[in-house]
Amino acid sequence: MKAQETVWKRMLAVFGAITPDRICRASIEEIQQCGLSTRKATYIREAAEKVISGACDLEALKDMSDEAVIAELSQLRGIGKWTAEMLLIFSMGRQDVLSWDDLAIHRGLRMVYHHRKITKQLFQKYKRRFAPYGSVASLYLWEVSVGTLPDLKDYAPLTEAEKRKRLKQRQELKKAEKQQS
Repeated sequence: MKAQETVWKRMLAVFGAITPDRICRASIEEIQQCGLSTRKATYIREAAEKVISGACDLEALKDMSDEAVIAELSQLRGIGKWTAEMLLIFSMGRQDVLSWDDLAIHRGLRMVYHHRKITKQLFQKYKRRFAPYGSVASLYLWEVSVGTLPDLKDYAPLTEAEKRKRLKQRQELKKAEKQQS
């Protein structure tokens, strides 16, 4: 999040109001200097060009269903389903978005409901449960996933590296206990 904030502040400093017209007048290098890769700068410029040409009608998106907005935005290079879903939540204020493709959502669900794995079927159950406020649930689950509630743990199975790390920690603890006695 901090990196995104930094990029956004730099863009505001360079461009002032961030509009499709202003972005189209900028070079890829100017956009890139805000902290973006050449690829991302190119995608942003191409999206702005499509808005100006009318190939992407932002006003029309307001009246579309979430699924239609995702389909429309996903046609732009650099925008996949997850990015389109984040735009639904944060730019369009849609209230019922819970993203299957968001790993932090999965982690939050595992932590709150003590699951080892979130299957598509289980995810759909929670999505129905949270409707019509999936976006609110998303905000909550993101907070949970970063440890905001310290008593909750992630129930996902440990990776081999995590198992080795824990074994090493236990061995070091036993060694320290022996040295103290």
